[in-house]
Amino acid sequence: MAPRARAAALPWLLIAPSLILACGVIGYPFFEIIRLSLSDVSRFGQIRGFAGWDNFARIASDDIFIAALLRTLTWTVCVVGGTILVSLPVALVLREDFWGRGVARTILMLPWSIALSMAAIVWLWAFNADYGMINATLVSWGIVDKPLQWMARPETAFPVEVGIGIIVSIPFTVTILLGGLSSIGGEIYEAARIDGATGWQSFWAMTLPLLAPFLNIAIVLNVIHVFNSFPIIWVMTQGGPNNQTHILVTYLYELSFYLGRPGPAAAVSLVMLAIVFSATAIYMRLREA
Repeated sequence: MAPRARAAALPWLLIAPSLILACGVIGYPFFEIIRLSLSDVSRFGQIRGFAGWDNFARIASDDIFIAALLRTLTWTVCVVGGTILVSLPVALVLREDFWGRGVARTILMLPWSIALSMAAIVWLWAFNADYGMINATLVSWGIVDKPLQWMARPETAFPVEVGIGIIVSIPFTVTILLGGLSSIGGEIYEAARIDGATGWQSFWAMTLPLLAPFLNIAIVLNVIHVFNSFPIIWVMTQGGPNNQTHILVTYLYELSFYLGRPGPAAAVSLVMLAIVFSATAIYMRLREA
């Protein structure tokens, strides 16, 4: 082998073990899901024959799937948008040098160390109609006359879950934004002050443009995470009441493990993959334009 060809092949040889492992870990489940989505599968996972596009047609005609799809888009946009809107000013405050900044950063990061399922259980207790602290506080302050059934009504349950989704996403997002803010040198702000720029002008003209790559990373990662976020909705309402808080991932779980329909569940998972991939690609293309 010529020296030039050997040099070109060396990087591939070095990453070959990891590449083979990644293909096995990612590739096999992916092709297995495709196979299940195109097959007639029993509730015990036994393939009984080729079904073609029947599983996709079945979920497309399911009103619960259509509602869960639209609700998933609402869930993702609201949680990701709310997280960015809250995390950006928090990151700007935590960037400043003030007494107790380290403690404040630590307190903000603590919720990140708690599993989402545990956080959802704690919030479920907080919104309990009989002994939850939310109702107790609202009643004691005279805001409501009697305890509210937060999780029993979809018009209150889903907004509560969206709010919790925002709260648990803030630490991760603030971490990314703080990393971006720390890469911006203070001398450019000093030069802007000398030129007479106000704080608001410096934010719009310098901070946001320089922070844009980190905002892109935060948005893309949050979209992927929130779109596939399972614990909050499943722990708090399991898609109820009356299937009115289902998103695609909880609908998929119920379809596969509760209703015993792995074929349609595999079709739902492929639809979810296509949506996430398409949304991410479109967003990155728009950012490059």
